[in-house]
Amino acid sequence: MATSLADNKCIPCRGGTPPLTREQIAPLSAQLEGWQVEDDKKLIKSFKLKNWVDAVAFVNRISPVAEAENHHPDLYVRWGEVRVYLWTHKIDGLTESDFYMAAKIDRAFGPA
Repeated sequence: MATSLADNKCIPCRGGTPPLTREQIAPLSAQLEGWQVEDDKKLIKSFKLKNWVDAVAFVNRISPVAEAENHHPDLYVRWGEVRVYLWTHKIDGLTESDFYMAAKIDRAFGPA
């Protein structure tokens, strides 16, 4: 089986790194399901859950992954939904690590 994006380790961006171009984003984006690329700068996905408690529980599954990877998404939590926003703030754009983190979040959404 091919390596999943989720199997890669996020690499801290030190700034000064150019963000990925649309051409570089396309093959990475194709490996993710349901994630939208906004303005070639952000990854966004809305996860639907049964209720508030499940939404918060999902955030609690994302948190240790984000902390371990030192790559922290912006999370919007409401009843029955968690919306995730990922980008590399230092360069105001996307790096490969954003795609790795997106895949890790997808994995966290799976069976608990």
